Amino acid sequence: MDDAVALDRPHPVESDRLEGAGALALFAAAGALQFSIAAAQILLAIAFTCWIPLLVVRREGFEAPRFFWPLAVYAGATLVSAALSPDPRTSLTDCKQLVLLLIVPLTYRVMTGARGHTLITVVVTCAAASAALGIVQYGILHYDNLGQRPQGTLGHWMTYSGLLMIVIGLAVARVLFSKTDRRWAALVLPALAVAVAVTFTRGAAVGACAAVALLFSLKDFRLFAILPILAAIFIAVAPGQIAKRYASMFNMNDPTVVDRVTMLHIGGRMIRTHPLTGVGPNMVQRLYVEYRGSDPLAGPDGVVHINPHLHNNLLQIAAERGLPALAIWLWFIVALARDLLKRFSAGQYRTLAASGLATVMALLIAGLFEYNFGDSEVLMLFLIIVTLPAASEVGSRKYEV
Repeated sequence: MDDAVALDRPHPVESDRLEGAGALALFAAAGALQFSIAAAQILLAIAFTCWIPLLVVRREGFEAPRFFWPLAVYAGATLVSAALSPDPRTSLTDCKQLVLLLIVPLTYRVMTGARGHTLITVVVTCAAASAALGIVQYGILHYDNLGQRPQGTLGHWMTYSGLLMIVIGLAVARVLFSKTDRRWAALVLPALAVAVAVTFTRGAAVGACAAVALLFSLKDFRLFAILPILAAIFIAVAPGQIAKRYASMFNMNDPTVVDRVTMLHIGGRMIRTHPLTGVGPNMVQRLYVEYRGSDPLAGPDGVVHINPHLHNNLLQIAAERGLPALAIWLWFIVALARDLLKRFSAGQYRTLAASGLATVMALLIAGLFEYNFGDSEVLMLFLIIVTLPAASEVGSRKYEV
């Protein structure tokens, strides 16, 4: 098999109750992510409960796309880092998030055939409702400043904007590449874009723009002519405080920019001190002040506050888990991107592959400003979406009993 590694020969993939229930639970979990992490995790647990008997009772072979195996190695490197942490108990407790990586084989097993397109529709629809709530919060309930930002029903605006950022890529991919269901995606796209903008979350906005730019390049380079027009419209209609917030990205004296430069210095010192295994999962905040200092070139660190993480995927992974773990994570990203590009070029599942590529681009670019790979909600949606193209091919396989 070219697209998966199997440990045993599977049984037939008829639509039995367990498989159907697992698919329904995963549909619901993906939609619930827009509203409640607790509900999404309960539904995900139900999906796992339906999937595991398929492996144990029916003795199916464990299967996963090839890009899953770098993730498995990354999990192993994380556990090594946790074991060697100054506080192994704290670090190992934080490793419970690694269970979410099993979303890849779960999705691969139950989201076969046309289910991937249905799941995208569910996600876009739920995100549209969440975006509408965020716009109401901004326009009516006065969630219109950095101290109180729109966040839907979620616990933090970073998570809220990160999820909407991914869905913007899904909606644009459907508009550009799908032959059906394009109207609904086009209809809700403005609400998604406005909701991200009013969260004042610059990284998510930049990530969404990067995802859209990638999709434009995949469709037709001439579409880039639209981008200056969109930028001009945004500048013309954006309220003053929002325009000022996004302009602050280019102000090196802005307190949030200074804070991120400080994180670069502190993260760099952590990496130099612990290059192989890092300081340990969930230890950055505890050790943050200890690594404060003065850089010979940049001067003293301007610590605004103690950060729970370093607001950058590459920096956080290297500082927390070591340079080998970062190399493994980059291996995963490259393997994933190659897989999606191959499927996009093949053309059979082009919309899903384009959605996956947009999701990867959004995560990487926004991940320069936020540790979004460590955000459970964003990670869950990311893993589901990027696995859908591979899962869609499973339905066409012919198994022997």
